[in-house]
Amino acid sequence: MSAHAARTVVSPMLLRLAAERATGALLRDHGTLYLVDGRVTHAESPVAPGLDVLLAAGGRLPREGWEEAVDRAGARHQVGRFLVDSGRIGDGELEICHLAALYDAAFFALAPASGPTRFRYGVSHWIGPVRPVSAVDVERETLRRRELLDSVWPYPTVDTAPVVPRPAAPGQSVTARQRALLAHADGVRTPAALAWALGRPAFHTLLDTRRLAAAGLVETPCEPAPPVASPPVPDWVKDIAADPDIALLRRLRDALEAHL
Repeated sequence: MSAHAARTVVSPMLLRLAAERATGALLRDHGTLYLVDGRVTHAESPVAPGLDVLLAAGGRLPREGWEEAVDRAGARHQVGRFLVDSGRIGDGELEICHLAALYDAAFFALAPASGPTRFRYGVSHWIGPVRPVSAVDVERETLRRRELLDSVWPYPTVDTAPVVPRPAAPGQSVTARQRALLAHADGVRTPAALAWALGRPAFHTLLDTRRLAAAGLVETPCEPAPPVASPPVPDWVKDIAADPDIALLRRLRDALEAHL
């Protein structure tokens, strides 16, 4: 990690809550992080497919099995425990899938935002404890992912624009994951929409999209044009607010006539 990343703090409030060993939900513009005794137990973001989507897409748990677990254990905040105890999924496999979903959603939840950040004390997620991680680890991984994206292709407009494939050059090849992404890219779906359609972590889909853009296999949208600067205000106009007397009005009249 670069020295710049080491000095960067993604969310001072998250680190403060961790130091306080707080329990509750940290609500931000792009998602929510859940803490128990200052450790992050879960994360959600509308950008990132949830644990249920990842398990279903991987063929590990049918949708019906997930819904049953939520119905029977959601009120007790023990959905994860129910999945393991009922034999629907192994303990280790649940931990791995949950960590993937947690870091994925946390990356987007901790994205720079302009709205207020709020913390609701005492709130917990219905999935229950699986494998909590420290706030420092979440921040470190978020920074690592930001750096990785920029090192691959430093054009973040790719992340939110529709993915528009371009013809491959002779002999140019792609991975199986990238081939599936391109097959679903219809010029309308964004990387986040493709992540949901494919049942993959949203960050991994962003990373594949940037790699494809770097290879010239998807379009890179143009940066928005900078605003046109207004021409400087003539000195005689600035004087109007300072001294609105008769002599100034005569100067204003003379200046206007000179510009005709």
